[in-house]
Amino acid sequence: MTKQDAFILSFRTVVSYRLRTILILLAMALGVAAVVILTALGEGARRFVMNQFAALGTNLIIIIPGRSETAGGFIGALVGETPRDLTLNDAASLTALPGVRRFAPLNVGLSEISAGGLLREVTLAGSTSNLLAIRGMRLAQGSFTADNGPNPAEIVLGAKIAHELFPTGDALGQRIRLGDRRFRVAGVFAMQGESMGMNTDELVLIPIDHAQALFNTQSLFRIMVEADSRSVIEPTKKAIRAALKLRHDGEEDVTIIGQDAILATFDKILRALTLAVSGIAAISLAVAGILVMNVMLVAVSQRTAEIGLLKAIGATHTDIRNLFLLETLWLAIAGAIVGIILGYLGSLGLRLAYPQLPAYPPIWASLAAVATALITGIAASILPASKAARLNPVLALSRR
Repeated sequence: MTKQDAFILSFRTVVSYRLRTILILLAMALGVAAVVILTALGEGARRFVMNQFAALGTNLIIIIPGRSETAGGFIGALVGETPRDLTLNDAASLTALPGVRRFAPLNVGLSEISAGGLLREVTLAGSTSNLLAIRGMRLAQGSFTADNGPNPAEIVLGAKIAHELFPTGDALGQRIRLGDRRFRVAGVFAMQGESMGMNTDELVLIPIDHAQALFNTQSLFRIMVEADSRSVIEPTKKAIRAALKLRHDGEEDVTIIGQDAILATFDKILRALTLAVSGIAAISLAVAGILVMNVMLVAVSQRTAEIGLLKAIGATHTDIRNLFLLETLWLAIAGAIVGIILGYLGSLGLRLAYPQLPAYPPIWASLAAVATALITGIAASILPASKAARLNPVLALSRR
């Protein structure tokens, strides 16, 4: 039997057994589609988190009060204490350090805001004007000029807050009560939505000294630092750590996190998650392989007369084995193609349902799914093919 004859005969056999073909093709297709969709979901989650961190700003360094330890930390952390608070003076000391382009002290909390008889709770951030540049926050109206030193009682409203309190759009210059203090609306944020758990549309921003007075604290929640470039982030972190250690009587009691380190950690975690879910999805291909083997074993028993006839007219053991392997190969290829189509359609459905999630299946996952389908199909057909090749032609023709 020539190779061309084997290809033609195997293809005709696959087409003639429609129900069997549809069952195997469906099992293969669903397995491949599951791998593609789940890897697209994992990759989309990874890209979403990366984009969210990128939205925090470029070349970002975050200084957090309290030293993170690998062996349990300090006792004070259990009751919300730190060895030494971060202060505005600590933040101001960073000005002259090499590699520091700008910094922004930050306090965050909840407060009640009221205007025109309306009252609601809002997330309040206290900082300087540098926060806008560091975080990439945009103003649709007005400005925020709060810098170090005595600051006017200015407030910047999130787009949603401004619309709720001033539906006519005349928020600028209006007076607002925040807690027990009054502020003048100096600006309104552009509509930006949520980023890393903070919804800018429902955020209000006031000068840092007013926030500390409102919260009755001298400590800072964070200090946000923007380095001159990505290449100087590590030297800048070392300089900041040394400067704060000197100010804190030689005690290293702050945690300094670089944006790159955060991104790298999340990237590793989410890549591992993507591989894990794709591995789980690949189990469905193993199940499809078992189905292929069972169906092909049944096919051998159903086609004993055909196998006997082929052997009687000169087909060798190798020809019979190759014929069954080729049949499975046709099924695996067709199943992989249909599965890729279903997988990409499923990924498109995810993107349409969740536009913020870039659920694009990675090329490597598609190739791996197809390769796994082919390998699984061929491996599952080895036993039935070997059984068919060992049939005695005389007994096969007599259906015994």
